Amino acid sequence: MTYDISLFIFRRDLRLVDNTALNFALRNSKKVIACFIFDDRQIQAHLYKSKPAFHFMLQSLEDLVTQFKSISAELNFFDGVPDKVIENLHSQHKIQAVFFNRDYTPFSSQRDSEIANICQHLNIDLVVCADALLNEPEQAVKNDGNAYKVFTAFYNNARKIAVALPQKLAIGDFVRIDSTVTLEKITAFDSFKTTTIQGGQSAALKQLATLKRCADYANSRDIPALQSTSQLSAHLKFGTVSVREVFYAIAQTLDLEHPLARQLYWRDFLTHIGFHFPHVFGHAFIEKFDNLPWENDHAYFQAWVEGKTGFPIVDAGMRELNQTGFMHNRVRMIVASFLTKDLRISWRWGERYFAQHLIDYDPCLNNGNWQWAASTGCDAQPYFRIFNPWLQQQKFDTNCEYIYRWIPELRVVPVKIIHKWEQKYYGKFYPMPIVNHSEESKLTKVFFKNAAEK
Repeated sequence: MTYDISLFIFRRDLRLVDNTALNFALRNSKKVIACFIFDDRQIQAHLYKSKPAFHFMLQSLEDLVTQFKSISAELNFFDGVPDKVIENLHSQHKIQAVFFNRDYTPFSSQRDSEIANICQHLNIDLVVCADALLNEPEQAVKNDGNAYKVFTAFYNNARKIAVALPQKLAIGDFVRIDSTVTLEKITAFDSFKTTTIQGGQSAALKQLATLKRCADYANSRDIPALQSTSQLSAHLKFGTVSVREVFYAIAQTLDLEHPLARQLYWRDFLTHIGFHFPHVFGHAFIEKFDNLPWENDHAYFQAWVEGKTGFPIVDAGMRELNQTGFMHNRVRMIVASFLTKDLRISWRWGERYFAQHLIDYDPCLNNGNWQWAASTGCDAQPYFRIFNPWLQQQKFDTNCEYIYRWIPELRVVPVKIIHKWEQKYYGKFYPMPIVNHSEESKLTKVFFKNAAEK
């Protein structure tokens, strides 16, 4: 069916190239109103709002505006709740169809249900396309139709499913109408100005062009002092580049046996878990660990937040996060293990703090990775496997390059002393360890064992 005029809503797909629902709208509509809606529920302050992610999104929207100008078109901006925006646009422009790409969180499901209701009420066709993942949650399932709960089994099945080739922007006619808000006005809400990762398709494609530097990723990805990771996580979150573009860039530049390709499937896996088991948002995936008697010491939590625990690798990671909105993945695992296993503070506290500070905050991935580290999640690390921050530090930051970068007060301290900091090499300029790792790991094993046996 061809529509006289349709509405396409950008969400976490801030690009023109290889945008599934956008291409579908252009091919099936005489005219398309392309828009981005600033939903007050996401812009205003709330417990899970990430200032760095908001900053990255605004940069990406600025880049998207430039992309539209390059094809002599314009992106329209609206503010408000999406279903009300659609109702107003239908009243003014008689839109016949609404197109957008699918999202998977409980908030997204509720929002899209509201959109579906208003479209049905107004007799508007609603077209929702799969775009953000390699495979949809309904595709990569077991023979009995149930979702996989073990990543390896999921991966072995999912990688057999063909991944569509990236598509160019379809030919079509974009319509400019009066926006209700400007990007400049929304930018006034942006209070985060320091980031090492630039938003937008242009920046994403530059990163994609440097994939060769990840050739030794298997050996170097755990070294936080090196720039050996893809730096594409935020771009994938906001869709400034498509997952298909990344997949085939890895295939061509490296190969599909490369660990980076496996990371794309891990991203799919955690998104599928969040979709199939929405109780994980707020509750442990493993039911017996849902009501663990976490100690939740506020002073310890504040020390963790500020990077003042006396564990250099932990503190370096938290300071990197606080200053840039980013943290190396190996260090994310270390600080998460430390919070939950050394301090016995609920993963929910860490999940929320990361949500507020990560430039690449993705609800499904953040939740899944925190529950993995806390041993409460799907296919999680066993509770008796506890990261030793001293050994992690010695192994992955041997020369303390990462630690020196983020803890300048330790630059006067020799490497061998930093690696033995728990043996009372303390100075007034940097704190002593707030806990004894060896003692706390023993207590944590009992803590989990008691819950497991109930």
